[in-house]
Amino acid sequence: MIELERTYLAKELPKDLKECENKEIVDIYLPKASDHPVLRLRKNGDNYEMTKKKPIKDNDSSKQLEQTIVLDKEEFEALQKVSGKRVAKRRYRYPYQGLVAEFDVFTEDLVGLIVIDVEFENEKEKDNFQMPEFCLVEVTQDKFIAGGMLCGKKYDDIKQELVKLEYKKIIFS
Repeated sequence: MIELERTYLAKELPKDLKECENKEIVDIYLPKASDHPVLRLRKNGDNYEMTKKKPIKDNDSSKQLEQTIVLDKEEFEALQKVSGKRVAKRRYRYPYQGLVAEFDVFTEDLVGLIVIDVEFENEKEKDNFQMPEFCLVEVTQDKFIAGGMLCGKKYDDIKQELVKLEYKKIIFS
């Protein structure tokens, strides 16, 4: 499957975000020794999967080849014992102009970071999309914000990169 998406840092949060469908997500990236692992175990609410994501072109993170295997809870629990890098967040699905903006509100070591992903059906839709008012800056091509790069990090580890983009920590509870 080809995934088309654009990624943004949040500037502010919509007032009705708390009312949106949401779920806890826990990702474990493998192998632990990799600087940017592309293999991910995911607990997504009550669903479990293993996914490998790789950019189709080296310069374009907005277009990725995604391969997913659905797991059951028992398989996930067995695989999560492998040493990997962890990241946790709560994902809110916010309707926006006929699309869904997924607000990833990071928890644990990355509290204060909120990243927004918007997925598209086709290239034209992706290319014509205008950044929403609640977004600060597009970071689709910024490697430091990719899930495989965030895993195992603390907010202070990425703070310098966020400051360069004028991102201000957002606490959402």
